[in-house]
Amino acid sequence: MAAGARRIKSVEDSIRDTDEPEHRLKKHLSGLDLAVFGVGVIIGTGIFVLTGVVARDQSGPAVAISFVIAGVVCGLAALCYAEFASTVPVAGSAYTFSYATFGELVAWIIGWDLVLELALGAATVAVGWSGYLNQLLADIGAPLPESIAGETARFNIPAIVIVAAMTAVLVLGIKLSSRVTAVIVVIKVAIVLLVIAVGLFFVKAANYSPFVPPAQPAEAGASGWDAPLVQTLFGFSQGTFGWGGVMAGAAVVFFAFIGFDIVATAAEETKNPGRDLPRGILGSLAICTILYVAVSLVVVGMQRYSDLSADAPLAAAFSDVGLPVFATIISIGALAGLTSVVMILMLGQSRVLFAMSRDRLLPPTLAAVHPRHGTPYKITIGTGVFVAILAAVVPLEELANLVNIGTLFAFVLVSIGVIVLRRTRPDLPRSFRVPLMPVLPIVSALACLWLMLNLPGETWWRFLVWMALGVVVYFGYGRRKSRFVTEGGREDAAAANAARRG
Repeated sequence: MAAGARRIKSVEDSIRDTDEPEHRLKKHLSGLDLAVFGVGVIIGTGIFVLTGVVARDQSGPAVAISFVIAGVVCGLAALCYAEFASTVPVAGSAYTFSYATFGELVAWIIGWDLVLELALGAATVAVGWSGYLNQLLADIGAPLPESIAGETARFNIPAIVIVAAMTAVLVLGIKLSSRVTAVIVVIKVAIVLLVIAVGLFFVKAANYSPFVPPAQPAEAGASGWDAPLVQTLFGFSQGTFGWGGVMAGAAVVFFAFIGFDIVATAAEETKNPGRDLPRGILGSLAICTILYVAVSLVVVGMQRYSDLSADAPLAAAFSDVGLPVFATIISIGALAGLTSVVMILMLGQSRVLFAMSRDRLLPPTLAAVHPRHGTPYKITIGTGVFVAILAAVVPLEELANLVNIGTLFAFVLVSIGVIVLRRTRPDLPRSFRVPLMPVLPIVSALACLWLMLNLPGETWWRFLVWMALGVVVYFGYGRRKSRFVTEGGREDAAAANAARRG
């Protein structure tokens, strides 16, 4: 383990790898493209579903504050991502950053961890897409059988179709992917703005009182592995509502913000990464936070928080005030939103695996770039097949929290890593710097850890099992096949690179 941990891949080595002809990705993305990617993946099920669930069960009308807290935590992590991505403009995001700071073993662990966020997240969203599609078909009297569509399907065919379609778009090029995303983002943002504008006319001030409902004790039986880990370890029982409920709600709505970090995975395909990556990461997060807060305030103002629907709160709120046509409009917006989320999550996953394959921690043949389209087509197709299988046959409801914990773990390492790289490589040019160093990164790491502790113990157990499996795979394959070993059997990166240049 110690030998693997010492294998630190320098920033110069990572950047040099991007010029290898067989691994060179095409640079087509601008700052606007990156912001659109960020908005495209962030706005999804969170804004259409989680608003009602958290308001009804945990935060009440103060769900808007839960969104703000989650947005602030993500904002702190986003500052760290912005510095890293502009300094190390290489595909792989947190994996690449960890390789340059903590070493190969931690880099592998974070790459393995990102599968939870990206592949599992894409599969989960594809299942949700199938459910929304079937709801729309039911509205026109042509529903698909529940055995092949929706969350209870035994073999989810629509989920396979959307994954296959998005895989094809990704293989055909990053430029096409950005154009498809831009069209979808315009549609769903327009629908979100329409919901806010129309809903304001039906807001009732009485529905905001009390804004923070009185705290209630935790239900009997909510203990052990089902309870938040902070309760199991420290006996701190949050219950529901009150400010404890607002904090617990923030841990849940955090899922709605997942995605801004995927902007960093496209660093290698950005025209001017030093300038455009910080703009894309921070800009997309700011836009989505404002939209989330506005939508949450409107929906809890239209309908009493205790009466909100857990499945389709926005659509149900409009039906409650006599505007059922908006249920269909919102479903169309949700379907469009989920389409781009599936695609961009798969984009992020393929780029992380591409970086790992290029470092030979995974089979290097997977890192081949298509000669015409300039995309890592083998790893993209493999990602599509893996996600399609998950979406088709695996019950994902109980695993949804794994997406949150995997993302938060990556945020913790990136927040710490930006401090480490400042101290070990102060000479590196940085077009963006995290302010108030090291205070903000430390606060970011602690805030992410706190949200992790608010997730159920059962989620932690599954997370640790997944991580243990990853360590086994690393020592069984990655450690022995790493480029540090296969290129002359040397552990030292500088010696390996000098030999390669000579």
